[in-house]
Amino acid sequence: MSVRRVRYLVFLKDILILSLTSFGGPQAFLAMLLERMVKSRGYISEEELWELNALCNMLPGPSSTQLVSAIGFRVGGPNLAYLALIVWILPATLIMTSAALLINFLQENTPGALNFARFIQPMAIGFIIFAAQKTISKMVKSTEAMILMLISAFVAFFYSSPYIFPIMLVLGGLSTSMKYKSQPKSEEDKSFSVKWANFYLWGGVLILAAVAGAITKWQPLLLFENFYRNGSLIFGGGQVLVPYLYTEFVDFKHFLSSEEFLTGYAISQGVPGPTFAISSYIGALSMREFGTFGFLMGGLVAAAGIFLPGIFLIFFVIRFWDQLKLYRPVRAALEGVNAVSCGMLIAAAYLLFEPLEANGINIIFILGTYGLLQFSKVSSPVIILGGVILGILANYFLT
Repeated sequence: MSVRRVRYLVFLKDILILSLTSFGGPQAFLAMLLERMVKSRGYISEEELWELNALCNMLPGPSSTQLVSAIGFRVGGPNLAYLALIVWILPATLIMTSAALLINFLQENTPGALNFARFIQPMAIGFIIFAAQKTISKMVKSTEAMILMLISAFVAFFYSSPYIFPIMLVLGGLSTSMKYKSQPKSEEDKSFSVKWANFYLWGGVLILAAVAGAITKWQPLLLFENFYRNGSLIFGGGQVLVPYLYTEFVDFKHFLSSEEFLTGYAISQGVPGPTFAISSYIGALSMREFGTFGFLMGGLVAAAGIFLPGIFLIFFVIRFWDQLKLYRPVRAALEGVNAVSCGMLIAAAYLLFEPLEANGINIIFILGTYGLLQFSKVSSPVIILGGVILGILANYFLT
């Protein structure tokens, strides 16, 4: 076996370890990447890691997954990057698909089965509020961005449609790109060149999936198109994905109940790996009518749909990023896109709270979860486990 092949296998083993141990959100994940990929293995330099992380955060899609794939691309080209993608997403995808199977089984065979999740549903709101605060503090830096955030939150409150989100993102980006002169000047590269293959691949899959789904009405194809479209529009990480998925699959298509969605979101906070893996849970439940095979297919189709567009785009942009980042309108547009994403995140907290009963217990668990995340070092899996245990005990003693 060649030295190169051994190096690639060691790299994939490192990715697998990360996929099984990366609890604690983006900050903890970056710390683990820095320790394992940079300091221990030397796959890339620390400077390259931060630059790739910045690039992934500026593109739509799952930033942690894009970062893993981008490192794989730098280490061994596109083939290793795609293998790294599979190794990274598979554990979380299987866990969330299994969770969907379990939730559905309990609901069909045990009356009041979701009572064990009575507390983790309001706890999910606490997680979203905490994520919104962190995201807003990082992305909203000006008065214009604050106004855009509030406008997008207002629109999302009162016009709950999956089709309004891409329009709001485009308008937000255009509105701030016009003030590009406030960006620091840099010498633009006049020899700018672009290799369009991965962009055409991204756009081609999007159009083909939409056309084939509309013609065939085949549920897996329709599901793939839904998630692929969402994966092409999400800026800001997994927490920003929540309002898109809730609007499309709960409000618009009614594939899941609000209680099922909140339960799945809470479970996803205690699972290692990419936060976008909640898509597998939603996809699996969306195909429950086809039995166990439908659950498995739904989970895998949703994972493919949500992760692939971000990977196509990172492979497209990484080849000319050093040139693109010199253009001030590009940098300026990101302010508006990020502000609109934050507004949608605020709306998500409200939309998810609305179906819950407005009682003292739910308020206490929302505020308690937020307080633990904000002021303590208790990890997300431990918080979720505590909520499940309290739900089981309450269900036992109150019934």
